[in-house]
Amino acid sequence: MVTRAPAAPAMVTWAAAGAVEAPPQPPVVRRANGRVPPPPPPTGGDDGEPREPRRGPGFDNVRLAMIALIGAELMFFAGLVSAFLVLRTAAAVWPPPFQPRLPIEITGVNTLVLLASSVAMAIGARAVSRGDRRTALRGLGGAAALGATFVAVQGFEWVRMLGFGLTASSAGYGTTFYTLIGAHAAHVVGALVWLAVTLLLVERGRLGPARMAPVRACAMYWHFVVALWPVLYIAVYLA
Repeated sequence: MVTRAPAAPAMVTWAAAGAVEAPPQPPVVRRANGRVPPPPPPTGGDDGEPREPRRGPGFDNVRLAMIALIGAELMFFAGLVSAFLVLRTAAAVWPPPFQPRLPIEITGVNTLVLLASSVAMAIGARAVSRGDRRTALRGLGGAAALGATFVAVQGFEWVRMLGFGLTASSAGYGTTFYTLIGAHAAHVVGALVWLAVTLLLVERGRLGPARMAPVRACAMYWHFVVALWPVLYIAVYLA
């Protein structure tokens, strides 16, 4: 007696083999000579030349740190100006009687000197980025000279006001004046030291087009202290 094997497993195997199909393969494109063209490079184009991937404009850490520093300085001076304005609006007469008046005219001319230093700084920074060391030294040196002139004139006027009796202990008038204006003068002196170091590094060739971040940071801080002064001049001297 011959026993036949059941046909069910064979049918299941055939069904499973038919159900699982291989993924379709892309058509092979051949040239006229029968050769398969090489795949294009990952960053290349139609000409087959490799290309660098496009990148957006960089934002270095130095600029980010300077923005954070300038933001903190803005809040600091905003607090000082607010305290000055509150004290002034609460006073019946401003300036108080028997107190010397502030030198508006000479300080106005000195304001133009400081604004001119910002222009010289911009010229010097652009020259550094172009690799023009001679123009860079002239621009940065001019900014330093104008900034030093501003500080010297302010110091001379302070000596005169002290001789006229306006001291830091002259009630709120003298206290707020020397605190607010003195804080700005201290920032200008700090910016001058920074600018002097930058000028020396540019003169020695250690800063240039390949290393512009320190120059940009110095320029950003200088423009900040320059832009801050007209606000203080209007609020303290003119308003």
